[in-house]
Amino acid sequence: MYDVTARIISQKGTCEAGHKTGDEIVIGQHTPAGMCSWAFGALFPFAQVLQFGGSFPWEADGDTAIVACPDAANPVVFELRRHQPRPEN
Repeated sequence: MYDVTARIISQKGTCEAGHKTGDEIVIGQHTPAGMCSWAFGALFPFAQVLQFGGSFPWEADGDTAIVACPDAANPVVFELRRHQPRPEN
């Protein structure tokens, strides 16, 4: 299973959770602390596909997915990127 990093590539308006462009959150086997639950709900299905080796035919890079949070008035756009998990010490 892979980890997925969610990097914010765009944020317009006011994000009530305080997310801003450039923030990165690793999605592994646990819900990330400090992540907006609405955004996580939108990202989760895409992250699961990437975590288990799948990809999306509309994405140019099979290791990524671009997903927006559901707040249309204050959209936060995430780039999800698959990577090998870090070894635990």
